[in-house]
Order: sequence, then structure tokens, then C-alpha cells
Amino acid sequence: MMVSPLPQRLRYVLFDLGSTLIYFHGNWDAVMAESNRLLTQALIEMGCKFDPAQFSAAFSERMQAYYVDRDTDFIETTTQHVLRSLLEEKGYCHFSEEHIRRALRAMYANSQKHWRCESDARPTLENLRQRGYRLGIVSNASDDDDVQALVDQSELRPYFDFILSSAAVGIRKPDARIFRLALDQWATRPEFTVMVGDLLNADVLGAHNAGMAGIWITRRANPNDNRRYTGIIHADAVIAELAQLPALLPPVK
Repeated sequence: MMVSPLPQRLRYVLFDLGSTLIYFHGNWDAVMAESNRLLTQALIEMGCKFDPAQFSAAFSERMQAYYVDRDTDFIETTTQHVLRSLLEEKGYCHFSEEHIRRALRAMYANSQKHWRCESDARPTLENLRQRGYRLGIVSNASDDDDVQALVDQSELRPYFDFILSSAAVGIRKPDARIFRLALDQWATRPEFTVMVGDLLNADVLGAHNAGMAGIWITRRANPNDNRRYTGIIHADAVIAELAQLPALLPPVK
């Protein structure tokens, strides 16, 4: 559904990743609990001597606090930072970056198994590329390696000029700075670019903050995450699925 006319000079399309191009399949809480258990197990195998249940609970609590903080100041300090801080408090200051990454890989390997690519994602991206559009991803995420792995797992990388995560740059949507970093990748201006995502706040408002058009995709849009912004943040267009996107976009000039 068109809400307001899209700019007719569009050449570039930015996409969100989770709940836009890919979706989570499974019980989120159960998968996260198992992922935390695997992270804790990996740390114990590397020599940590703490109660597994207590550490897993402490890590989960720290992550929940981190999620609240990052959606307040839009600064992405990363899961790696949270884990290192907790380990240092418990006396494991000697852990190298590789130790930390090894534990995180064990955790994310489990959650990655539950992400699926939308059936219309690759056909839509192929269509846009053939029409001359340049494509990029801007994703809010606490771990850049996880984002890159999910993109490769879904076989999406060939369609995109770049994959930009908040974990890599330290800034979250809707802060305009992360969108400007994306525009810098193409050396282009906001009036030539549109953002597509499932969150009114992060994706649509963020795009508007940077002077870009924003398209809201509702297929996987979480009602709780969007409810407070419905009627306040107005997308330039609304689509139910990715397959509807090409018809909305003008020919590349």
C-alpha cells in the first residue's frame, strides 16, 4: 500500500535483515536458553570454574539489561563486551579475544540453526538487481559475526554491496549516523535511497531521520514492538511481503 509517493529518483535500497529477509523458526526463549547453556559449557571447557546454572543466569540477566540500555541510547556495545565484562568480574581477565569468540560461536551456532530465508527474498533481490538497483543491508544486532553468518547461511550475500551491522559500527537504528554510514558506502545522497524493514521505530523513523524514504514490511512485524509507534510514525509505503516491493519502486534512471 502506498502511503505517500516514493521519490522517483531512487537507485538504492537498504534492507533490514531479521524479520525482513529472514525469519526465526522455533521457540525463542527455549533456543536462547540452550544457546546460553552452550556458551557456558564452552567457557567451562576452556578452564572456567563456576556453577553453570548461575553463570548462565547471570549472563542472561546482563544481556537483558544490555537490550534495554541499547534501545535507550542507540549505542551497540556488543555481546562480546557484555561477556568479557562478566568474565572479568569473575576473575577471568586473562581470556583472549579468541577465547571469547570461541564461546560466542558455540552460542550463535545454535541460534543460527533456527533462522530461515523468506521464500520471496532471493527472487525479489534478483528482480531489483536486474532492474539496476544497488542493494545493502543495515541490521541492528549485537554481534557482527552472527549477522555475516546468517547472510551467508541464507545465500544472500551475492545480492548486496555491503552488510552493515550496528555491532560493527557501534550505532543502532534509528540513529541517523548508521544510515549515513550506509550512504557513504555508495557515495550517494538520501533522496536516492529507500529503507525496507519491519520496525516502524528502527527502520522507518531511522530512514526519515537520515532524510530517506522508509517502507514498512508487516509480514513478521512484531505487534508489541510496533504498537507504540502505530499512528505516530508513518511509512512512505506499507507492504505485506517482499514480493510486493518491486512494483512500488520506479525505474532506475
